[in-house]
Amino acid sequence: MTMETIFENLRTLQDILSQKITLEHDIQETPKILNAQEELLARLKKTFIEKNQEYERARLAEAEYRNLLMEAEQSREHAEKNMDSINTQREYEALDKEIRDASDKEQQYRKDLQNQERILLDLDEQMRQNAGLIQQQEAELAERRASIEMEIAEKKAQVEQLVEQERAVTPDIDSEILFKFERIIRNKMGRGIVPIKGGVCMGCHMILPAQFANTVHQGEEIVFCPYCSRILFYEEAGQGEEDFFDIEDAGSLADLDDMEEEEYEEDEDEEEEKINVDYDD
Repeated sequence: MTMETIFENLRTLQDILSQKITLEHDIQETPKILNAQEELLARLKKTFIEKNQEYERARLAEAEYRNLLMEAEQSREHAEKNMDSINTQREYEALDKEIRDASDKEQQYRKDLQNQERILLDLDEQMRQNAGLIQQQEAELAERRASIEMEIAEKKAQVEQLVEQERAVTPDIDSEILFKFERIIRNKMGRGIVPIKGGVCMGCHMILPAQFANTVHQGEEIVFCPYCSRILFYEEAGQGEEDFFDIEDAGSLADLDDMEEEEYEEDEDEEEEKINVDYDD
């Protein structure tokens, strides 16, 4: 297989892997859409349980006030009946106080009982509304979950098709290169193979050392960009691009270091001449 065919297969593989990675990400992230609805449903159920517990406490309090009211009424009625059998003023005063105390308790218990009955009615209404919301959320969640499961199944089928396409274009490519290539695509937003134009990597837009540019231009082996790690292939520069980036003038990483050293030495010479002139003056 020629290098030209390998590069063509890598470009094809790049498209396949980009689609597959996107689908795999969607398959992983799509179920998270349900999190908000599931959290809402959980809160509704928690609220329903709390309201139910509050309702049970109110029901017990209502029953207790009803019994206390009944006892107060019986105590008052019993005291009123005994009014006909009293013989002294002291007995009258004591019985009259007993009647008044029983009447006061009766009124207070009746108020407490009415208050608890209102609480029970209010809680019952809240629980019925909450139960309706729970039923609605459960139905919507089930429908949404079924839709997502169908969507995920379709995307998994698409992934399987892409895997078959991937196998068709990779049998003659080294497994280590394939592993690195897929990792690059995952890390570089779907771009694992890019051209160089005028000695510049079109992935990271860095000027490449001459040996890299020349090697890529020859197209006899797979070369990775020393800056962004993408696979490089040669592509003719467009009109005007060669004027800015000529392969012959690109130099190497060492050349860049030499240029910096020369500029530094020139700056030192200029500074020294300036000092000498000042001294002579």
